[in-house]
Amino acid sequence: MKALPFTAIGMLFIFLSQSAPLFAAPVDTNAPVNYVIKVLMKDAKGNENSLQVMTINGSFELDTIQKSSVKINNADIPTTLKLDGTLTTINEQKGVLKFYLGHTVPYITGSLGTASSYSQLSVGLTSSFVVTYGKPLLVQLDDSGEVSVLVTREKN
Repeated sequence: MKALPFTAIGMLFIFLSQSAPLFAAPVDTNAPVNYVIKVLMKDAKGNENSLQVMTINGSFELDTIQKSSVKINNADIPTTLKLDGTLTTINEQKGVLKFYLGHTVPYITGSLGTASSYSQLSVGLTSSFVVTYGKPLLVQLDDSGEVSVLVTREKN
């Protein structure tokens, strides 16, 4: 008879160890996640350009040279593209994106014979908005074109 209580306790222990643990480690909902921010720019003629960066929750910055250039007196003058901002997660479906998207436009400031001097004018958009991950959002539209942003949450 003394073995019966020990057998019952042993069977209960085996049963409980097969089920979900009573003291499971909590899931870390603040674990870092990668996000892809894709900016699609379409000009008035329908030509499309895109820019894509990967980041985590927080700030990001990209300065790059565009593949198209401007000709001034038969010289190719490069133009730059800049994207910087901050992504703040609200929850698993939404976040707040604050960003600046801009580029430089070279222009002639003076000429002497066949030589020209030029400067670069920086133009762009600064904005803040709520994004739903996986859904594109139109953030700028005018006669010169449109800009939309798509933020996706990567599955790590």
